[in-house]
Amino acid sequence: MHSPRKHRVLGDRELIVMMASIMALNALAIDAMLPAFPRMAAGLGVVDANRIQYVITAYLLGMGAGSLLHGPLSDRFGRRPILLASIAGYILCALACSFATSFDMLIVMRVAQGLCGAALGVLVTSIIRDQFEGDAMARRMSTIFLVFMAVPIVAPLVGSAVLLFAGWRSIFDLFAIMAVLVLAWVTLRLPETLDPENAIPIEPRALGRAWKQVVTNRAANCYMVAGGTTQGALFGYLNSSQQIFDRTFAAPDFFPIGFGIIAIGIACANFTNARIVERFGARRVSQTALFAFITLAVAQALAATFVPHSMPLFLALITLNMAMIGFVGSNFSSIAMQPFGAIAGSASSFQNFVRTIWAALIGAVIGQQFNGAVTPVALGFLGCGLLALALILFGERGQLFTRPGTTRHIPL
Repeated sequence: MHSPRKHRVLGDRELIVMMASIMALNALAIDAMLPAFPRMAAGLGVVDANRIQYVITAYLLGMGAGSLLHGPLSDRFGRRPILLASIAGYILCALACSFATSFDMLIVMRVAQGLCGAALGVLVTSIIRDQFEGDAMARRMSTIFLVFMAVPIVAPLVGSAVLLFAGWRSIFDLFAIMAVLVLAWVTLRLPETLDPENAIPIEPRALGRAWKQVVTNRAANCYMVAGGTTQGALFGYLNSSQQIFDRTFAAPDFFPIGFGIIAIGIACANFTNARIVERFGARRVSQTALFAFITLAVAQALAATFVPHSMPLFLALITLNMAMIGFVGSNFSSIAMQPFGAIAGSASSFQNFVRTIWAALIGAVIGQQFNGAVTPVALGFLGCGLLALALILFGERGQLFTRPGTTRHIPL
């Protein structure tokens, strides 16, 4: 087992909680505002209720674009200055969103906030990598993610609590307040973790060559896009989730609880995946989960047709299918990165860029189809599952359930 590197900067507990808090700012910026969609639309004069979903899409697009920037910048100038600048930018953009006088202004500020927020996840991984490697790094990243997963579960409840006492603009003020606390903590306690000897100059040609390797690798490219496709189904639900509980089930007050139940499903899937993937292999686990995802999507479509107003059935099916996305997403990302050990940083940032932008666009398309029923989400899940399967079949040349470097079929 690999041991921690010599330049550890914080105790494990503080490091894990700090990194999870940094990542949590992104989850808050997306999930906590969902309960405020009706008031936000009314306050900004948005007539078409589906248009308010662009507040989420804009942030996701900013995050995707920012994925290309922060990795190379932090490799060149260090983790600390890029992280501090990004959190400060996140704060300023949150305050600008709070004072937005038009929907267009809000969308622009959300893109900018997403650009800043993109650094948070990228730099957490880099900071942990600077101090640990191998199993030690994987163990801490898993723990950080488990701590972080508590945020999507409670974020809508937090947003709903704010709305009990203040307007929708106060939710953006909350983002700023939380980010100020994190900024102060990072400023006081986190020194630079990048060894000056490991600083890498920014070389556009080298980045271009790395990105070319990614897009010309058949299997990696297919897993990258397939991962974004299934994530797009998740974003499609996320965009229309508040409207589903409000208009379809006439249960707006239950939305934070229902959202939390689904988030728990994803958390359990990630927890389970971390414990079975080495035993069964990333391909076997993720491809099995993809077939289950498609089967459940068929069940969702049937339920949407024959029992469209059954909230318990909807919750059960979508919670199970979100869990399948938990099994698919992380494993597809790992498989897509396997060929690029020598250019891991550049390849990871490029893949995250493509995956997030693609997923955000798919999610926007699914969300904009909302018509008062759950059918668009169900059909969106089914379409995404079938497209992802086609991509994996193409990337693996028709050979599924194989171990890396073999073509041996592993029976289910």
